[in-house]
Amino acid sequence: MFAVHDEDAALDIVQDSMMKLSEKYGDKPAEEFPMLFQRILQNSIRDYYRRQKVRSTWTTLLSSFAHDDDDSDPLETLQSEDERNPLGTPTGNLEQAQVLAIIENEVEKLPPRQREAFLMRYWEDMDIAETAAAMGCTEGSVKTHCSRATHTLAAALKAKGIEL
Repeated sequence: MFAVHDEDAALDIVQDSMMKLSEKYGDKPAEEFPMLFQRILQNSIRDYYRRQKVRSTWTTLLSSFAHDDDDSDPLETLQSEDERNPLGTPTGNLEQAQVLAIIENEVEKLPPRQREAFLMRYWEDMDIAETAAAMGCTEGSVKTHCSRATHTLAAALKAKGIEL
């Protein structure tokens, strides 16, 4: 099971899970509550990581379109650009979708262990120890696999004219 390292997010997840339990299963016998709560909590944590993965992916993609001297949030930058030029958003959306497809394709080309380490660390937001335990290898191996994957992806994207 995944751990949520952000304390505020973890508390929100637990609270939301308790609310779902009471709203949907309040009529069930009390003996079933621990099992039901565990399942709801697991699903809520998975949902949290899915949302984080999507936000991280889009933030990375959007930051590639931001100005180098700009330290603002890329989502805010995109919103302000959209307000000035609302007709430009379909093109931007198309470019973002194309870049995302290229990234996904390049990730698929990685060797299996590099791909596994990369996805666990950067897309599933697992720490090095968790990734090493899941992969059945040392923390040093995880670092090596992630470093090689990152360098391979960066080189492949740069060869296609994409710099993130």
